[in-house]
Amino acid sequence: MERIKRHKIKILCGLLYTFCLFNLLGISMYTGQNENKPAKESKEEEAVPDAVEYVSSSMVAEAPKIAITFDDGPSAHCTGRLLDGLKERNVKATFFLIGKNAKENPELVKRLFEEGHLIGNHTYNHVDIAKVSDDEAKKEILDTDEVIYSITGKHVEYMRPPFGIWQRRLELDLEVLPVMWSIDPLDWTTENVDEIVNKVVTEAEENDIILLHDCYDSSVDAALRIVDILMEKGFEFVTVDELILD
Repeated sequence: MERIKRHKIKILCGLLYTFCLFNLLGISMYTGQNENKPAKESKEEEAVPDAVEYVSSSMVAEAPKIAITFDDGPSAHCTGRLLDGLKERNVKATFFLIGKNAKENPELVKRLFEEGHLIGNHTYNHVDIAKVSDDEAKKEILDTDEVIYSITGKHVEYMRPPFGIWQRRLELDLEVLPVMWSIDPLDWTTENVDEIVNKVVTEAEENDIILLHDCYDSSVDAALRIVDILMEKGFEFVTVDELILD
């Protein structure tokens, strides 16, 4: 009888030991799972900044756009040198041509077109549209367009009225869009290149349209310096249609 009791006690002790051992293993496994979980979350948390950094580095800021424009050309004396400088800098500009000057310098008009510059209309004789009849104003514009078309094979879509004076009623009969300006250094009043340059570069902002003339040596010198300074500041030079259509 005593032997049976001792045997039962041994069995009970064995069961108790086994129970305790399983409990210990269970706690250990549970604890291990809990210890691994924060590690996984930590890796996920680390991945978030990495993803943000990747997206940020993939988003390249767009350069501010600006347009440089030239009136009254083409000039046999100045326009070619200006085109050389713009080509060297890979810059496109907009040229508003006087019809009679275009007729006298067809090779320059052709070069403007072939080198990717935008050609606009500046009337045939640089007239103040407000001081002539509508019929005369239309003739000034249409005659200029005819000259340019005969050289480039393309009709002009943009118009800069001399003195910035435009008659909106003309738009009903003429398929041209008037283009004004936002920066005018009055380069035609001075030969001081520094004065012209400083006036433009201190005022220049995104989407500005700069007005210059390609019939003065001082204006050409100033234009190329303006381009260099503004490009160094991060500006991208475009033709006016890109600003208008954006």
